[in-house]
Amino acid sequence: MNFTFPVGKLPPEFLQQLINTLPTQSERVIVGPGIGLDCAVVEFGERCLVFKSEPITFATRQIGWYAVQIAANDIATTGARPQWMLLTLLLPENKTSPSMVKEIAEEVSETCRQMGIVLIGGHTEVTSGLDRPILVSTLIAETTREKVITPLGAKPGDVLILTKGIPIEATALLAKEFPERLQGVLSEFEVDQAQNFLKEPGISVSRDAEIAVKAGEVHAMHDPTEGGLATALWELAYASQKTLVIDPSEIFIPQLSRKVCNIFGLDPMGSIASGALLIAASAESGLEIIKALRKESINASVIGEIESGQPAVYQITEHGRQLLTKFTRDEIARVYETV
Repeated sequence: MNFTFPVGKLPPEFLQQLINTLPTQSERVIVGPGIGLDCAVVEFGERCLVFKSEPITFATRQIGWYAVQIAANDIATTGARPQWMLLTLLLPENKTSPSMVKEIAEEVSETCRQMGIVLIGGHTEVTSGLDRPILVSTLIAETTREKVITPLGAKPGDVLILTKGIPIEATALLAKEFPERLQGVLSEFEVDQAQNFLKEPGISVSRDAEIAVKAGEVHAMHDPTEGGLATALWELAYASQKTLVIDPSEIFIPQLSRKVCNIFGLDPMGSIASGALLIAASAESGLEIIKALRKESINASVIGEIESGQPAVYQITEHGRQLLTKFTRDEIARVYETV
């Protein structure tokens, strides 16, 4: 029997092998493909364009809103603001109604208007073999080379700051997609609150990034998405070629998120975590960044630091440093497999 990959991201080692075979080198490409490098940056004279493509595959409800917000998060980690959008909309055969398409279009339109994004093109089709809509958004931003922030910039001595907590997106997704699994275990108020995690504390990190950059010396930012915070930390280590050391006790996990993850038997560290922002900043400005974020009612704390050394992530335990667990796929993928 031939080996097949499970649902989720390709293993990083295999993905890097693929990237190594691709034509990625150009004088104008400042940042190309790589593990932990979510955005591409291309130089155009005195300006730079930042590109990000993102599929929405887990969510079905409010998928148009997701398609804009999730890609915008990655753009935000570069210190830029998204301005233009391309959208590919793949719709399921025998399940696509005019009302479904209109609802998705309205969600995309309203979210783009709120964020000042112009839709400039894309593609739509009804596709065989799908059981739900899949949206792929490409966002484009304009900035200067001096202002671009990437995971490549993390430095030894930097502190690692985490905003909001984890796993915000997993909490909302599970509550929205599988509410019947929570009923009878959580109260009706708790289910509603978990579903509202999309907006409060929210899965957008645009404000988090903007506040952090204004408040201190930010060297790198990364958006924990599929694979959770653990995967984001490993990706940052690979991208920056540095050693990360974290203290798990400093990672904020809302009590409601713990309850939801426990019900589904998931590890919060490996569950999709959009809404949190991982920031590498100079030790001197770390406290100022946290103060500025908290002033705007955004929870933030130092969860670790960056050291020179081989790319690895260690956690501090009572037995000393231990390598942080790697997740071969996002924890919520196991929930979708049982549907």
